[in-house]
Amino acid sequence: MSLESAALSRVSPSATLAADAKARELKAQGRNVISLAAGEPDFDTPDNIKEAAIKAIRDGKTKYTNVDGIVELKEAIVGKFQRENGLTYKTSQVNVSPGGKPVIWNAMLSTLNPGDEVIIPTPYWVSYWDIVLLAGGTPKAVATSDATGFKLQPADLEAAITPKTKWVFLNSPSNPSGAAYTKAELRAIADVLLRHPHVWILTDDMYEHLVFGDFQFWTIAQVEPGLYDRTLTMNGVSKAYAMTGWRIGYAAGPEALIKSMAKVMSQTTSNPSSISQWAAVEALNGPQDFIKPNAKLFEQRRDLVVSMLNQAAGLHCPTPEGAFYVYPSVEKLIGKTAPSGKVIASDADFAVELLEQEGVSVVFGAAFGLSPYFRISYATANSVLEDACGRIQRFCGSLK
Repeated sequence: MSLESAALSRVSPSATLAADAKARELKAQGRNVISLAAGEPDFDTPDNIKEAAIKAIRDGKTKYTNVDGIVELKEAIVGKFQRENGLTYKTSQVNVSPGGKPVIWNAMLSTLNPGDEVIIPTPYWVSYWDIVLLAGGTPKAVATSDATGFKLQPADLEAAITPKTKWVFLNSPSNPSGAAYTKAELRAIADVLLRHPHVWILTDDMYEHLVFGDFQFWTIAQVEPGLYDRTLTMNGVSKAYAMTGWRIGYAAGPEALIKSMAKVMSQTTSNPSSISQWAAVEALNGPQDFIKPNAKLFEQRRDLVVSMLNQAAGLHCPTPEGAFYVYPSVEKLIGKTAPSGKVIASDADFAVELLEQEGVSVVFGAAFGLSPYFRISYATANSVLEDACGRIQRFCGSLK
């Protein structure tokens, strides 16, 4: 008899974490492995943020806090949304959770009933699908393609909405594709959602500050104020501030929803780390001048990786607008045979053989709901990326 619950049996472990763990395991065995699986900036947390955390410890700010965040951090988040997005919230409309995943989990567990549908454009961040399943909802994939820049098309959204639709997820810039919606593209999606007042919107803006060139970031409640009362706008300090391990995600939305999310937290995680919260206050209120130079470095890495991957036999790599991922197609390599004798029948086979033959760890596209692709995180040094992409070129050239 299995100990595992029926709910847990419906979900899969995070493929991105599994790929990174496999790379670490092979490294420990002495293999020369490059992991491009984990979505984590290679920059260190800025010193002023570290010092704020140290000060919090020395000042004894190490006790329990309000379940969904200290007032000082909520005020900093209110300021951020007003300053950067033109969105006005009260602190009672703000949730602080121990990471981005708990924000989504708290929202879904607060609102989903059996039979409720959640529209998730593919490719999607690996956790969206399984969080919805665990919370008792029904995820509903709406496919995009590289021909449309991996962006949800208004007509496809319209066709997917039913009376059972509870939420639609938007992620811009996207993990895994790096695709980002323009103001006009969000306007067209908003026009669809205005016709369906029973549908709520969760917009994951975690990569807001990592956009390239002259691209201007917009979030949907900013584009269409008519959606404000049914939008949960989510963000966090992990990516822009290189604070992945500090585990602070946040969101703002209707007061009743925020109150329900706090109720979930009161019986699950309780408050995020008090020390991390004080560090996040400094992150949001302190100097922001390092963000654009960091984004510029990511843009240079993107250009390097896109160029080298498009020189690999059989790969097609679109150029994304943001984040630190690319999502190349392996469609032309399906059916080819690796030097091991293994036939590449899927993007999962491609990723396994690439790791075995060349020691490069990537995440296969099926994990993100759209094949045949794979995801690379280019949040690492140029020299490492050049080495990794050179190995990928060699591997693709070896397929017959």
